Amino acid sequence: MAVLEKETVLTEALRPVPASELEARLERFRRAMDAAHPGWEMAAVNHKVAMYYFTGTIQEGVLLIRPQDAVFWVRRSFERACNESHFSDIRPMHSFREAAAFYGTAPKVMYVETKKATLDWERMLHKYFAFEELGSFDSVLQDLRMVKSEYELKQMEQSGAIHETVLDIVAPKLIHGGISEAQLAIAIYSEMVQRGSHGTARFNQALGEEAVGIASFGKSGLVRTGFDGPGGTDGTCIAVQSIGNAFRKLQSGRLVYLDIPCGFDGYHTDKTVVYYYGDLAKNEQSKHLIEAQQRCLELELEVVRLMVPGEPIENLYLRTMDKFDNIYGDAFMNGGKFLGHSIGLVMDEAPAIAKGFKQPLQPGMTFAVEPKIALPGLGMVGTENTYVVTAKGARSLTGSSHLLREVK
Repeated sequence: MAVLEKETVLTEALRPVPASELEARLERFRRAMDAAHPGWEMAAVNHKVAMYYFTGTIQEGVLLIRPQDAVFWVRRSFERACNESHFSDIRPMHSFREAAAFYGTAPKVMYVETKKATLDWERMLHKYFAFEELGSFDSVLQDLRMVKSEYELKQMEQSGAIHETVLDIVAPKLIHGGISEAQLAIAIYSEMVQRGSHGTARFNQALGEEAVGIASFGKSGLVRTGFDGPGGTDGTCIAVQSIGNAFRKLQSGRLVYLDIPCGFDGYHTDKTVVYYYGDLAKNEQSKHLIEAQQRCLELELEVVRLMVPGEPIENLYLRTMDKFDNIYGDAFMNGGKFLGHSIGLVMDEAPAIAKGFKQPLQPGMTFAVEPKIALPGLGMVGTENTYVVTAKGARSLTGSSHLLREVK
């Protein structure tokens, strides 16, 4: 059955995060801090992803949250912050000295996002706010972002519609003999951006952004990268482990592995498709390729079957793997011990679908499910779609996965 292109929204107008959404996030944060850190006095937010979550804009400055108030202090650009954000209290500052003078006294413990804050930034903060020690609100923020609001899910649905259209409908039209990995990756990226994708992918890492993702032909998909994921590529060069090689041209009889991220208004979806360029029946390994892709499809469906409220997250991995006769060894997931990950404002939100994550599933949680197999000498096969947990089970935001499809 043909996949129909989903309607996407293209507009030049600003789409600010609603004030009610920002206020609800602040209130949930305060309640969570009260529970996790009774008596807390102040939290400082400066990382761009967390800043966007709470204020709806990304600027140079600091958001200072207290039980009684929250002020967004902006160094650059105050005008843009006011234009983009519905946050209730935005103030300009030239340095932390002005913000510190407003409060007069410093808290005993300053809570920060310790996994993102640099030592240099912490020292600058301490220079003006003479707190005695640093505390972490990382786990509080992780738990808040794990469950998406109705507003957040709408953004992810929009991203998923773009994702499904481009990877399932447009991509096969772009695949042809002689195209390079880099050319294909960039062409797909361009199609996504023209349909409204925000054009970058953010990750929970120090160097936390990339634009294009991965397009790999044949064995190049087996090359492991520094990122903790099953897919691979040589990259554009030694210094950049993404996109694909500008000089590796597509030949008949090759797998085409496409793991290209998408996002809308800050919120991401993840999807991977695999095509075979040529006549699959003429490949001596066709049975092996078809069976491996079939196994990945079955594994994705098994994980999704288990995605019901109340199910411990680790069970999605443990119960699925208990049923899986892994004849592929470390080639399964390219050695990884997981089957997917949470996703939202960054591609690799916590938790992962892996052993040790015992939190029960809740409606509004979103996960990318991605069983994949690295086939020595052949390349990478597998599936990936982004799902939201609902009261009735999981619903895909990015369409369906498929058996191995030919492009000729």
